[in-house]
Amino acid sequence: MLLHRLERTAVLFIVVATAAGGLLGGLAWAGGILGGGVLAATSYWAIRSSVDALIQTMGRGQASGEAPGPTRPRVARAVIALLGRHALLGLTAYVIIVRLRLHPVGVLIGASAVVFAAAREAVRGRPQV
Repeated sequence: MLLHRLERTAVLFIVVATAAGGLLGGLAWAGGILGGGVLAATSYWAIRSSVDALIQTMGRGQASGEAPGPTRPRVARAVIALLGRHALLGLTAYVIIVRLRLHPVGVLIGASAVVFAAAREAVRGRPQV
């Protein structure tokens, strides 16, 4: 539930910031903010996928009756996947900053979407049950 709220708030922030950047700073700002949002989304996906793979790797042996703990091939696959995801993140950052030459402050604003969403949740506090 919390992750869904964070995702929704981050996407809303990127949409509003992109529109504001387009109105106030032009296409370079809007593209920069949107590019930063893509960078943040790629990073979020890489981290979440890596954590999900790690949890699955750690718990798989106990559920299937195998020896507890991860095996070397499973750990190796998880590490290779982690490196591949971060390589994709680096390639995305390279394209956004070097090849597309989007506004760097706009990229920073877009990349801060998840931080903004987390700060909003922190200010919002825990829901009352």
